[in-house]
Amino acid sequence: MEVFEKDIKNCVSALKNGGSILYPTDTIWGLGCDATNENAVDKIAEIKNRPANKSFIVLMADVQMLRQHLANPIPDLETFVAEQEGATTIIFDNIIGIAENTLAVDGSLGIRIPKDEFCIALLKRFRKPILSTSANISGAASPSFFTEISKKIQPNIDYIVDWRRQDTEPKQPSNIIKLNADGSIIKIR
Repeated sequence: MEVFEKDIKNCVSALKNGGSILYPTDTIWGLGCDATNENAVDKIAEIKNRPANKSFIVLMADVQMLRQHLANPIPDLETFVAEQEGATTIIFDNIIGIAENTLAVDGSLGIRIPKDEFCIALLKRFRKPILSTSANISGAASPSFFTEISKKIQPNIDYIVDWRRQDTEPKQPSNIIKLNADGSIIKIR
């Protein structure tokens, strides 16, 4: 666990200083930053060469953190989130307290509460939502494993996690659903 703790500590330090991290998520290897810091989000978009009109996904530690960033949370939010199987990104409307350049043009945002031990520990220690996007140049394949990450990305990152670099167990991409204001759900992926 020595590497795990070192990585969590160094990630939190980088995030608090407006920096970027390269880390394993519950689905793929991702680039992350403080999702409330517009400058940090801009840096991630620049590293990825990502179009400004493309929204991001944000990871949150738990339903309590999620509730703090929803202007109109549904009454049974805890139950709704708990019912999702596997890694599920839920697109919510009316987001508050997140950097504007993280949101979609319509103000919505894809949010996932990961079940991965590293992501949970990082989110709980940082105590803020973390932007999460695939660790690739925009348009290139998303890296399932550390060895698939482009060498063009790595020099631009403030902290690169050692934890799970050797992992070769394939992970499934997240399901994506949209929760509409009327409570209906649209399955996107």
